[in-house]
Amino acid sequence: MIVSHKRNSLVDFQASLRRSCDADTAMHCARSAMRRLSSFMLAACLTCLASGCASWTNPVLNGIPVRKLPPELLSQSRREGLQTVPLSLLRQKPPKDYALAAGDVLGVYISGVFPLTLADQPLTTPPVYFPSQIDPLGAGLPPSLGYPVTIRNDGTLALPLVDPISLDGLTIEQANQRVRDAYSEKGILQPGRESVMLTLMQPRQIRVMVFRQEVGGFAAGGRGDISTNNVKQGTGHVVDLRAYENDVVNALVNTGGLPGQDAYSGVFIFRGGLDETGLAEHLQTLSPGEKPSIHSELSVKVDYIPTRWPAGQPLPFEPETAVLHEGDVVFLESRTNDLFYTGGLLPAGERTLPRDYDLDVVEAVAQVRGTLLNGAFGGNNFNGLLIQKGIGNPNPSALTVIRRTPNGGQIPISVDLNRALVDPRERIIVQPGDVLILQERFGESLTRYLNDIFNFNVLVYQRGSASTSAAAPTGTVN
Repeated sequence: MIVSHKRNSLVDFQASLRRSCDADTAMHCARSAMRRLSSFMLAACLTCLASGCASWTNPVLNGIPVRKLPPELLSQSRREGLQTVPLSLLRQKPPKDYALAAGDVLGVYISGVFPLTLADQPLTTPPVYFPSQIDPLGAGLPPSLGYPVTIRNDGTLALPLVDPISLDGLTIEQANQRVRDAYSEKGILQPGRESVMLTLMQPRQIRVMVFRQEVGGFAAGGRGDISTNNVKQGTGHVVDLRAYENDVVNALVNTGGLPGQDAYSGVFIFRGGLDETGLAEHLQTLSPGEKPSIHSELSVKVDYIPTRWPAGQPLPFEPETAVLHEGDVVFLESRTNDLFYTGGLLPAGERTLPRDYDLDVVEAVAQVRGTLLNGAFGGNNFNGLLIQKGIGNPNPSALTVIRRTPNGGQIPISVDLNRALVDPRERIIVQPGDVLILQERFGESLTRYLNDIFNFNVLVYQRGSASTSAAAPTGTVN
């Protein structure tokens, strides 16, 4: 019994010793793994420093937070809320009755006088003209009778056997009666041949010039005959407008319509610009974005009419401003300088700001296909995967906006993209000339680096029915 008891005690001691050795071995393994992991992390940090990690070496990463900037350096809304100006405000209201003036072409027929026929000769039939056959601008006008006679610059109509008759400002009916009275007072009309007819054969025309710095030009081969192309270039054409249609709307309709997306929402009008020597050459060579109204050498009056304006706000021009006169020059300016730029972890490039709405920093990142809460995973891939393997990477959130100041300098503005998604104060409006640089913060860069370089495995030891697990992370270089 004593021998048996001693033998059992010896077995228990040996089992206890084996368990102690296993525990010491497991602890030693864990400590060795931690030492290796610490060494790997230190090596990773040194590698980041030696290779110039962008999260540490980015010269614009330490920008000024948005909340610490003065309001004048942050863009206010410039495009939101703008609506197209009612087109009725860009045209003149035609009168109820057409008023004659210099340049109108009348169809005149006076029995026995114009054309001249003797008393024993039969009367000639007045000719019939369709205005559209004479000039494309006459499309839509009713047919006219008689022979063409133009009202002179002094507003008078020269007819045979009578003094010049003043018709300036009269309607067709009033002019017809005045011509009849002039011949009746002279006793020229023959009995039974008192017929006098005046019709409007061709309205007077107002000649203007239109310059457009847009994609596509136009060729006016006739009224409404427009052809465009895809080349951005300055175009200039002479346009003839009928009386009471000499306004901004008709000038734009005849040259391609309202300003396109690549032009500013406004129209410059140089009053009498055709008489200004060198104005046409000056506008053709004007750099995009260069305001023509600031040139002091232009001795003409310059009016500006916006085609988009905040709803409910009074318009900054009077209705008569939209009326064009002989020799006016209309200019539509390109907005090719309304740009912003991207770089860093965003696709590098030059981007055009939208014309009709504001763009904040989050929308700008999305517009250029940048990363937003997807672990820096690019969408331009060919394997069809939208989710990364493993635990994934943190999303880059350090966005720096380099903004030009009014005095010619620049200032880096720090924006936290993660905060901008939940805090509207971080979503500043992108201004023309801004440079958006996206980088990782140090913690994001280190996490991504370790996740890319090392694989972490968990070793689980099982013995019999009882299982004991020991986490032993081991790093293996990919």
